[in-house]
Amino acid sequence: MRALIAAAVFRSRATLMAFVFLLLGGVAAYQAIPKEANPDVTIPMMYVSMALEGISPEDGERLLVRPMEQELRSLEGVKKMTSTASEGHASVMLEFDAGFDPKLALQEVREKVDSARSKLPQEADEPVVHEINVALFPVLSVALSGPLSEAELVMTARRLKEEMEGIPEVLEVDIGGDREDLLEILVDPQVLDSFGIDYTALFNLVSRNNRLVAAGSLDTGAGRLAIKVPGVIEDLDDVLGLPIKVSGDRVVTFGDVATLRRTFKDPAGFARINGQPGVVLEVSKRAGANIINTIEQVKQLLAEAAPLLPPGLEVDYIMDQSTQVETLLSDLLNNVLTAVVLVLILILATMGARSAVMVGLTIPGAFLAGILIIWSIGFTMNIIVLFSLILVAGMLVDGAIVVCELADRHLHQGQSPKEAWINAAHRMSWPVIASTATTLAVFFPLLFWPGVVGEFMKYLPATVIICLLASLAMALVFLPTMGGVSRHGARVREPVRVPGLARYRALLSRLLRRPGLTLIATLVLTALVYAGYARFNHGVEFFPDIEPDSAQLQVRARGDLSVYEKDALLREVEQRLRGLSEVKALYARSFAMADSQMGSDVIGVLQFQFTDWYLRRPASSIKDTLLALTDDIPGIVLEFRQQQMGPGGGKPVEIRLSGTDNRELEQAADGVRAAMQALGGFIDIEDDRSLPGIEWRLTVNREAAARMGADVLSVGNAVQLVTNGLKLASYRPEDANDEVDIRVRLPQQWRSLDQLSRLTINTPRGQVPLSQFVTLTPAPKIGTLHRVDGRRTLTLQADIAEGFRLDERLAALADNAPTLPPGINLTVAGEDADQREAGQFLTSAFGVAILMMTLILVTQFNNLYQTALVLSAIVFSTAGVLIGLLLNGQSFGIVMVGMGVIALAGIVVNNNIVLIDTFNQLRKDGMSPTEAALETGCLRLRPVLLTAITTVLGLMPMVLGVNVDLLAPSLGIGAPSTQWWTQLSSAIAGGLAFATLLTLLLTPCMLVLGAGRKQAVRGEG
Repeated sequence: MRALIAAAVFRSRATLMAFVFLLLGGVAAYQAIPKEANPDVTIPMMYVSMALEGISPEDGERLLVRPMEQELRSLEGVKKMTSTASEGHASVMLEFDAGFDPKLALQEVREKVDSARSKLPQEADEPVVHEINVALFPVLSVALSGPLSEAELVMTARRLKEEMEGIPEVLEVDIGGDREDLLEILVDPQVLDSFGIDYTALFNLVSRNNRLVAAGSLDTGAGRLAIKVPGVIEDLDDVLGLPIKVSGDRVVTFGDVATLRRTFKDPAGFARINGQPGVVLEVSKRAGANIINTIEQVKQLLAEAAPLLPPGLEVDYIMDQSTQVETLLSDLLNNVLTAVVLVLILILATMGARSAVMVGLTIPGAFLAGILIIWSIGFTMNIIVLFSLILVAGMLVDGAIVVCELADRHLHQGQSPKEAWINAAHRMSWPVIASTATTLAVFFPLLFWPGVVGEFMKYLPATVIICLLASLAMALVFLPTMGGVSRHGARVREPVRVPGLARYRALLSRLLRRPGLTLIATLVLTALVYAGYARFNHGVEFFPDIEPDSAQLQVRARGDLSVYEKDALLREVEQRLRGLSEVKALYARSFAMADSQMGSDVIGVLQFQFTDWYLRRPASSIKDTLLALTDDIPGIVLEFRQQQMGPGGGKPVEIRLSGTDNRELEQAADGVRAAMQALGGFIDIEDDRSLPGIEWRLTVNREAAARMGADVLSVGNAVQLVTNGLKLASYRPEDANDEVDIRVRLPQQWRSLDQLSRLTINTPRGQVPLSQFVTLTPAPKIGTLHRVDGRRTLTLQADIAEGFRLDERLAALADNAPTLPPGINLTVAGEDADQREAGQFLTSAFGVAILMMTLILVTQFNNLYQTALVLSAIVFSTAGVLIGLLLNGQSFGIVMVGMGVIALAGIVVNNNIVLIDTFNQLRKDGMSPTEAALETGCLRLRPVLLTAITTVLGLMPMVLGVNVDLLAPSLGIGAPSTQWWTQLSSAIAGGLAFATLLTLLLTPCMLVLGAGRKQAVRGEG
């Protein structure tokens, strides 16, 4: 090692040039690295969607879901399979084990879906495999609203969509509120009866006259002639001329009996922005694209298009992640800068200007070298990476401080600069390497964290490992080189004075006389801290609760309501909540049927985009205002859901009941729900049972129908005229990207339940009323059927009320749960399962880290007692973690505090390693154990305090929730970017402060105890 250090110092020009190149490369990498809010996480989920218009949920389960499940069940690596069947649609969701290969899994799923296609009904649409990818989630939502017709809004949105998708960084643009085009043929039923229209013949006539005929070409010897038979429908005139009835020489066309209009399919919901009808353009960026640059280009395009847009059209940004990213980057960079400045001030005050400058240069050096490597391996600059830089801000200088402090002592003893720095770097190389290796050892297992949470958090250990390796090079190569070329005087200087050293020496001397009593007092103090935390803790949570930028209000109502009735209810709530000063944009959306992520009784959603966090009240206060303004509206239930940060999502309580008997499942769900309500602490309880309602069934008497020359198909065709319309064909006009259906249906005033009983169909016996062989009967309505791993499943979800803890409420529910019928299984999923999974992994990772650290320490010291002594500091430091959480009023976060304890384990051992290394060296020089321990404590006081205080100072902005902008200058308190990391910062800062006191006071006493034990053993021998 000495040869490497000497080579770097004596070839200082090349070494310093390499240092400058690293700085320049890091600056360039920071400019080029993609910036985003959350990491680009691979979600281990895919789903297969199937559609068959008009199919009932029971038939969808039997004909679509089960055959698809049968094929997909044989896939390897599937952790959970969730299926749903609703009217006209079915889907199968696959959740894979962590570490799956997305490309291989997608290929295998598609192969299985192709195999299952032959088992599905021929009338069903082609099954589609969807890959769930964070990159596909929108980063910008542009709302178009105003007093315009629906057609104008949709066509404007489509034109803008085409232009936006021309931007290279934009992956795709979806239009929320877009509706499918339709060519509607309105025919009076009496006209159809008079002409004796046969629906099957009508379909055949239209489809045979809408064909692309490849007629070929004719080679006459005198030339080659291309032959074309134009037969594809291209415009309305082509449809008007289609024959629908042939009687002798007379041909009846649609133009004779029908009214044609280009329109949209029946609405499945309505959208409004700030009370005006609207549509929303949802922009997704390509993976790896810079979110800030992408959104800037979209906004520039909209600015250029503004003069060409229809008058009265309003453009609002109801979701813009670039502003969130810029704010997060700004806040976290301010914290990085603040941490660096605090560290430099401390070093300047204790070690002098020259040392402070050199040590200070290693911080940006390690940062920028780390960013260069992070960029080169394909990472993005996100909140996890940025906090990792804050976390290591104080750790980066630990090695540099130790080397610099010893070099400073050598200089005071009269050594030349080159000699002093080479000797200091060589003497401290192995302790610094060992301490860095132990820190790396605790972060290394975190790279293998499974699941979505692991994919989300893996950026932290990766960034810390990269930056610590860079700091090692800074401390042992670049710092000695800078020190060697600096102009230190060669004269003997005054001894280094450490403030408070005399008092510390006196205290330590007294403690060393009674080392056993010191140990007992420490154990008692630790036990008291644990007892105090058990009494006064602030609960347990999975992920920190962050002040959101947006929230939504779900409106629930029950009953067989039409989409217009649902929208009227939503509009009433919307009117009450419009005009709030704390809301930038209000996006209201009603729908006929909620998606699978919401409760089945949700009729609409109000999306609120809040003003900046420092200009408004907390979201919880705004929630109370929203609910108070709407609490007297009858027939609805409101549920407030705020924006979720991090990998979590959904309600924390999720209980699954699975079985085969539907009645028993519903009884079990009623029992569990009643127990939750009786216990209290559970709010916004919901389940995914079908809502009560009525459906009408047309039962065909096949024998009577056959006697009349009719069948089920002809009855179905006739009924479709009243409902969605009978699809005759499809065509592709020039102004549409997709095919447009051509449907014949009755006028609006004829579409009623009574009309079904008055319908007639054409048979060989003439026009026959359906009522002669069809019975119309009501039956209970089934909404959506759910299956998990091939079994019918009901899921109950709930939030936890303020003042209650998730783990405590679930334990109480387990004690008071009703007795379930045989064959009904209860599974607790959701946040509790995620907590248990994360807790198990962090415990395993901690165990692996301890084993790796033990191996490193035994290699360093070749002494089991001293190894155990270093490891005991980790156990004692956990008491400091609890003190930090109590003092800062923080909950025990499973993920954040768990990571804090593991990170702390690597940090607290560093000072102990250097301390014990010095003790061993003094013992070799002939000192007694007590003298060596006393001198070790006094010699290491300054570097131990410096390394600990720099790390704590680096975290203090996050601990206090303070955002200091040194360039503005300005001060912000309670920013969302600091709330995210307060738990982890409090845990590390509290644990490290407590552990540092033990390092300076308890570790010397333990060394004396160990030396005394060894002498006693030798004496007995």
